[in-house]
Amino acid sequence: MMPRRGPVSAAAMFAPTVPALDPFQSQHCTEEEYGASLRTAGRKQCFVYLRLSERRRFVKLWPDLENWLRAPLSERMGRLHGQRRGTLSCPATYHARPYLYYLALHGSLRLDLPWLFAVGDLTATMVARPFGIDFGCAALTDEAVQLGLSGASTLTGFRWLLPRIALHRGVRPVSELGQDDVTRFLAGVREFAHRPDLASFWGPPERFRELSKGWITSIGQLQAVLYHRGQATTAPRKARPKGVTPAPQAAMQALVDRWMERRVGYNRPASVYNDGLAIRGFLNHLAKTSPRVRSFTDVRRGHVLGWLQAMAAEVTPRTGLPLAPYTRSGRVGVLGQFFRDARDWGWPGIPLWPLVHKRELPGTITRVPRYIPTAELARIMEAVRALPCPFQRAAILVARWSGARRGEINRLPTDCLDSYPDGTARLRIPVGKTSQERVVPLHDEAAEALRAVLAIRAMGTERALTDERTGDRVRFVFVRYGKLMGTRHLFETPLQRCCQVTGLVDADGRGTITAHRFRHTMGTQLAERGARLQTIMSVLGHQSAAMAMVYARVSDPEVLRDYRSVLEPGAVIAGAGAEAVRSGALNGTAVHWLKTNFLKTELELGHCLRLPSEGPCECDLYLNCSRFVTTPAYVPRLRERHQLELTLAEDARTRSWNREVERHCAVAGRIERLLADLGENAP
Repeated sequence: MMPRRGPVSAAAMFAPTVPALDPFQSQHCTEEEYGASLRTAGRKQCFVYLRLSERRRFVKLWPDLENWLRAPLSERMGRLHGQRRGTLSCPATYHARPYLYYLALHGSLRLDLPWLFAVGDLTATMVARPFGIDFGCAALTDEAVQLGLSGASTLTGFRWLLPRIALHRGVRPVSELGQDDVTRFLAGVREFAHRPDLASFWGPPERFRELSKGWITSIGQLQAVLYHRGQATTAPRKARPKGVTPAPQAAMQALVDRWMERRVGYNRPASVYNDGLAIRGFLNHLAKTSPRVRSFTDVRRGHVLGWLQAMAAEVTPRTGLPLAPYTRSGRVGVLGQFFRDARDWGWPGIPLWPLVHKRELPGTITRVPRYIPTAELARIMEAVRALPCPFQRAAILVARWSGARRGEINRLPTDCLDSYPDGTARLRIPVGKTSQERVVPLHDEAAEALRAVLAIRAMGTERALTDERTGDRVRFVFVRYGKLMGTRHLFETPLQRCCQVTGLVDADGRGTITAHRFRHTMGTQLAERGARLQTIMSVLGHQSAAMAMVYARVSDPEVLRDYRSVLEPGAVIAGAGAEAVRSGALNGTAVHWLKTNFLKTELELGHCLRLPSEGPCECDLYLNCSRFVTTPAYVPRLRERHQLELTLAEDARTRSWNREVERHCAVAGRIERLLADLGENAP
């Protein structure tokens, strides 16, 4: 894959271009001026004669430099890939490179980016040194080292990049470098990578692919240094997604681009990028199966259903498994959102009716949270505590003890940690998935690890970075090389290593512990230890009680005890349905249904064992129902109900309601028999 492009906007993703330079008129210098400069620089006479003869041949061939700049790049290079010095395509142009460097360094020429990228052995530094020209490589490298970058590799990259910036824009002090220089060169590398004649200059595409990775790394390092010097406006970022190749349907692609541009303001760039990929997939499907469809008004329900069938046959490249149902539903959902937005905004050429009903989408699977069992948790945490990197260790410990999401931990600010009045550590978690901040208690182990990282960060002098979620300027905790650390470096890589050490791997050798499982573990442990539902919601940042109820349902110990008290062998039970359980009269299907739906069978004083095949229950007096069963866990409720029935009977007796007295006394008598069956003394 070629250099990556960031999803700042749809136009930038689909058609990156090199920014235009200000108008500039290139011109030759005189032979006397060139010779005098070489002699002043201390060059020997024979060397001066050689350079002057090279200049004469070039000027004779190209008397107008503007014509040379407009000529084909292969002609201007003078030497293509694989050519030896004796077989040069244009010796005069090739040997005149030092003269061209001299003109560019002295303000008479601006060399274009394609030429600078095509030249492999740039010797501008050797030309500049005798004239005392400093490109600032050493100074900027020292500042890069302060950001944590490697001095040797950074210096090598700056020696490639900074001379080319000077030859392209003119020699300037380091303090005048800015965002435009970074943007121009980054776009230039990406454009050069797509030249049809690339092999003429660099041979196989694989060779240039490896070279361009180093070039883009150097540009990113310069971006980081200039940003923290206050000379660049865009904060350095981790590697960004690749650009999206436009679909063949131009009119349809234009509407998609317009939709993506409009959503950039209120959605994360990565979300906009992924949505663009989804719709691009649909357009590519149309291009293969229905090439005559050139407008969204021609899209029919069958086209979307055909896309769903095609996606069902796709496989995930990493695992080789079919696409998950939620992935297919999500892609169709993005297409539906595009149609709805376009209709709401009054755009022409959009279907005016829904193309697919929700019931036609693949059913999504609701899974139980994958918490980490206690034994595995102890093993993985021992390996985490042994991690050598304090940033990785702190990030995982915070995930373990706070229940925060990876992206939230990744964006923790340096003022995130303080304490409650009693001294308990308190963590402020930034705006995340739910667009809300929250404050949670933090275990001492995680707090100490986080304080160690904050002490390291206190020694840094970098500028604050822009939080892409809020737009605020923030000094983040997890910063390296002047950039915000990625979640892969903080979580995936160290956890994979810990899993390998502890043997917590699957059949394919991949680690079974992920950062998100710590979040599920926190929710499960809170529920098991009796935390209120509101507490679980506050700690995990849930907006609805239904999300937190997942942990309460799988962790409620009362449900487990009540289940065992009825259906396990030897359980103490009472009621008309108790005999069916004791004698094994219930078949396997009935027992399975009761086990899976036991929570739903609970009544006020017990459970109803009526099966779905028997139809709805019409018995109001469930205490006498043949399907009713109760356990010792309900004894307190039975006693309360017995007392209530006696009170109601006494009240009815004072009112002379004899039938009500008889009814309440009958219920009280039935409860007394149930208590006796359970081995309890009747009141």
